[in-house]
This record gives sequence, structure tokens and C-alpha cells, in this order.
Amino acid sequence: MHIFEQWMNRQYWINLFSSIGTGIIKLILAVLFYFIARAIGKRLIGRIFSKYLEKKTMTAGRVYTLEKLSLNIFSYALMFIFLVIGFSIIGLPIASLLAGAGVVGLAVGFGAQGLVSDIVTGFFILLEKQMDVGEVVTIGNYNGVVEEVGLRTTQIRGFDGVLNFIPNRQITSISNYSRGNMRALVDIGISYKEDMDSAIKLLQEVCEHYAQNNERIVEGPNVLGVQALNSSDFTIRVIAQTKNGEQYAVERELRKAIKEALDSRQVDH
Repeated sequence: MHIFEQWMNRQYWINLFSSIGTGIIKLILAVLFYFIARAIGKRLIGRIFSKYLEKKTMTAGRVYTLEKLSLNIFSYALMFIFLVIGFSIIGLPIASLLAGAGVVGLAVGFGAQGLVSDIVTGFFILLEKQMDVGEVVTIGNYNGVVEEVGLRTTQIRGFDGVLNFIPNRQITSISNYSRGNMRALVDIGISYKEDMDSAIKLLQEVCEHYAQNNERIVEGPNVLGVQALNSSDFTIRVIAQTKNGEQYAVERELRKAIKEALDSRQVDH
């Protein structure tokens, strides 16, 4: 009888719809707060790191790496705050939820070992500055440009345009091609019909001519000598030290210059 009277009570329904309406308004305001705070936070983080970039206290790659990491951490923290506010609006006890989350977290801790390993590995990659955004690296079977280094995953853009997401726990070794000078290496096969010393002298002349007023070259190029004796020819190796990222262009240009010189002297190769 009491329940029936409650259902028939007009004031009960007014209070019920009023509380529901208030809750919906609060949720809408919380969502607006989330999007506004996210936009403001991203803008502030962008301005902070822009100042570091202008002051040149860090390399551009390092600035971009830390900026993306800061944005990720800010997004996670803001999402957590939004969830707490949302739970409180709909009347769920935050304290018991957090306590329950602790129990559940302990229960699934063994199953989350991969996630923990990702975060620990990512932390040390960032701490040791093993790679930064914009650098060319090889990680396992992936080769390309670093687009983002996070606490959980690392993003590598392959030279074919594919974006690879690599869990940090799978990163056991990193080959970084963007630190210091690089080496350009060219092997040229010369027929046994040709004189070996004359061929080496010709290649050295080509190298000296190529090196003149070439800003890509740091040292060399120099002819190291005969690298291999093959069934129908011998291989002469040319090596040079180049500026970072210029090694492939130097190799292509050296091959072209050597090819043209050999053809002009009618050297069989």
C-alpha cells in the first residue's frame, strides 16, 4: 500500500524528474568541462614546448617527443578526472569504487604484466634518449621514421607509408641512423681484363673530383682497395663519411659519377 501511494504521489514524480534533469545537466556540464579543459591543456602544452623549441635548449626531435608524451599523460589524467566526476554525478560511491578497483587491479595484476613491461621499457627508452621523433631507426623488422614515443607503444612510419605500432616490451634493440655522421659505401665490380692499379687510380680521381665543394661530405670519399675477388671480376670498395641522413644520396651520386668515368675511359665493368 505504501508503494502504491508513493507511485500516486505527484510530488514524488516531480522530485524524481527534477533529480534526473539535474543529473543530466550536470553530466552535460561535465562533458563540456572535459572538452574545454582538453583544448586548453593541449594549447598550453603546445605553447610551453614551443618556447623550448625557440630557446633551442633541446633538439627539435627531443621537444616533439616530450610534447607528445605530455599530451598522452594529460589526456589520461583528464579522462580519469572526468570519470570520477561522472560517477559522483550519477551517485556511485567513489571511495568504494576506488577500493574495488584496487582489489580488481590486484587480481588481474598477473595478467597485466605485458602492460607494466611496456611502461617500464618506454620509461627507460625516454630516460636514456635512445630515439626521438623524426629520427630514422630500425626496430626488429621495422625500419622508418619515429612519429611518436609513448610509455606503452612506439609509432614508426615505414618508408612505404605504413604506420607501425610497436609495444615497447617488444623493443629489444634499436639501430638509430640519426646520431652523428654516417658512412656511404659503394662497391664497384671491375673486369679481370682491366689493370687493377689503373682502375683504383681512376676511382680515386673520381672521388677527389666529387668531394670538391660538396657539403654532404665530411671525410673522403676514399678508395679502400680490392674488397673481393669474384668469378669474373674484382670488387673495389669506396667509402666516405657524410652528414647525417645524406649517406644514401652520396652513394647514388658516387655510383653515377663512377659509372660515367668508367664508360668514358672504356673500362670494362
